[in-house]
Amino acid sequence: MKDEVRAFVIAQLQDMNYDTDGIDDDTTLGPAGVDLESLALADLSVRVEDRFGVRFSDDESEQLALMTVGEFTAEVAGRVAQQV
Repeated sequence: MKDEVRAFVIAQLQDMNYDTDGIDDDTTLGPAGVDLESLALADLSVRVEDRFGVRFSDDESEQLALMTVGEFTAEVAGRVAQQV
């Protein structure tokens, strides 16, 4: 599941016109990494929520910006697993 989530996240970043060359599991979503601003992070979260049926609260947005791609995909995969 984690690989599926990661592939989806990378595809969505490409669709949002972010350069995904060199992005790995240690790349942060926020500053010094992918550099998603709050609106872009919200957009990515909504896309993930729609695709995988998970939810992120408004309070989690700051935490998401600090996560790496690997941490984010693991979090989503974990939430999907809890729903089954």
